[in-house]
Amino acid sequence: MIEKIIDMLVSYGPFFWKGTKVTVLLSLNSVVLGAILAIILAFMKMSKYKILSRISSLYVDIIRGTPLIVQLWIVYLQLSKFITFPDVMIGGMDMTRYIPCLIALTMNSGAYVSEIIRGGILSVDKGQTEAARSLGMSHWMSMRLVILPQATRTILPAIGNELVTMIKETAIIQYLGIADIMYSRNTVATITYSILPSYYVAAIIYLALNIISTRGLKIWERKLQRAYN
Repeated sequence: MIEKIIDMLVSYGPFFWKGTKVTVLLSLNSVVLGAILAIILAFMKMSKYKILSRISSLYVDIIRGTPLIVQLWIVYLQLSKFITFPDVMIGGMDMTRYIPCLIALTMNSGAYVSEIIRGGILSVDKGQTEAARSLGMSHWMSMRLVILPQATRTILPAIGNELVTMIKETAIIQYLGIADIMYSRNTVATITYSILPSYYVAAIIYLALNIISTRGLKIWERKLQRAYN
């Protein structure tokens, strides 16, 4: 078995390398865009306007209460009725399928990260806000200059962990024909008729990506802690 796995990695490395690049790129883009969406959702939920707070809460509840695979298919099938995605290839990726995947993953990540951001902001002592307001700062000025810098040390590591999670969750995009790690595994398994070894290879790649990401995050967190101390 080990010999088959090694032989598959060597012989079909280009297939898996292509899939790995797609997985990493999609994960990074989804987390970055998801963080932007999360900031909007977090501030909506903390808004004094109840309608904004309720919309944000409803969105988060729906996304967190339904499977990602269901969200992916709804986004793809529903948007296809209203939007004609560009029929072009960029970096070897079909945009007609890549864009819906990116949207679905961004929507999903935003819902989870919004709670991280909201929790980070709420973890800052209320006295900090009161002190800032007593100095004549507006609500948004105190949030930008006082609250957010302190909440960042809690928020950023958690967002980094979201990247680790997203790398694994992108495995579902194979169902839309995106050439990620799992799609590459399917291709190699079809060529070689070696089903189990191909799963081992995919597992090794996902494990390696997550080990590298986790180690990198730990180094980043230590630097972040030194910067704030």
